[in-house]
Amino acid sequence: MRSTIEINEKLLKEAMRLTNARTKKEVVNLSLECLVKNYHRKSLKDKFGKVDLGISLEDLETWRDME
Repeated sequence: MRSTIEINEKLLKEAMRLTNARTKKEVVNLSLECLVKNYHRKSLKDKFGKVDLGISLEDLETWRDME
């Protein structure tokens, strides 16, 4: 999907340097992936202990290995 957005050039350059991304597209996609993963982790963290997720240690290890 094509989009035209204004991006903070200083943050973009720093993100490209830190991630070794070669293109703006690559660093934007990587950033979005990290953002979504962090929100999912935060959501799980907030619910931890409040809801029985029915997840075993083996399930968690399998999911971690898939990343």
